[in-house]
Amino acid sequence: MQDDVGSVIAMPSEVRRVVSIVPSLTEAIAATRRELLVGATDWCTHPEDLDVTRVRGTKNPDVALIRELAPDVVIANAEENRAADLDALRAAGIAVWVTAPATLDESLGSLRRMLSAITGEVPQWLDDAHAIWSTPYAGPRRRAIVPIWRRPWMALGRDTFAGDVLARLGIDNVLAESPERYPKFDPARLPEYDVVVLPDEPYAFSVNDGSEAFTRPAKCVSGRHLTWYGPSLVEARAVLTEQLG
Repeated sequence: MQDDVGSVIAMPSEVRRVVSIVPSLTEAIAATRRELLVGATDWCTHPEDLDVTRVRGTKNPDVALIRELAPDVVIANAEENRAADLDALRAAGIAVWVTAPATLDESLGSLRRMLSAITGEVPQWLDDAHAIWSTPYAGPRRRAIVPIWRRPWMALGRDTFAGDVLARLGIDNVLAESPERYPKFDPARLPEYDVVVLPDEPYAFSVNDGSEAFTRPAKCVSGRHLTWYGPSLVEARAVLTEQLG
C-alpha cells in the first residue's frame, strides 16, 4: 500500500490503534471507525466529544507520547506536519501514512485510499461528499483575495485545496498564479478583485478583524468547511455557498 507521497506503508493485516496528527483526518477516522483512534492533536476539535489522548499540536507533536500509545499507524499530512517529526516516528518503527491532496478530487481519492487501507471500508459519508461535489458550478463568477494570516498578511496562492474548493463555488483566487502557495501581500497593492474571503482559521478572521483592511466587501466563512477534507465536505458546499452569498 502506498500513501499520497508514494511511500510504501507496512501495516498489520488489521489496524487496531491509530494516532492522527491532522484535525480533518481525525474527524474522518472518527466518522468511520471511532474506536480505532487512541491519540489526536490538541487542535482536533471534531467530533467535539472525542475522548482520546492528546499529543500536542500538528507542528510539535509529542513523539515520545505517540510511541507510548503504540499505534499501528500514524496519519499525517505533508503540509501540516514537519518532516522531522514524521522521520522520528518512522525511526521508532511506527508506520506513518502521509496525505498530500491539492484539489478536492485529490482529497476524495486520498481519503478513499487511506480509509480503505486503515479501516477496511469506504464510508457512506465519502460517497455522499463525492456526489454532492460532482455537479459543476454554473453561476456568475467573482474574483477574490483569500487571506489566511495577518502580521504579516498572507493569502492563498497557487495549488491549494481551499482555492480549488472556492473555484468550484464560482470564486476565483486572484493570487492563484503566484509562485508561492501562501504568498505575503500588501492589501493596498492587489490585482482587481470583487470580494474578500475571510476564513476563521488558521487565523481567526472576523467582521471586526480583517475586513477593515480592504476596499471590497468581505465574506466571513468557516475555515473548517473551506480547508478540511473529511466528513465536513458533505455539508461544506451548502455552508460555504450560503456564507459567500
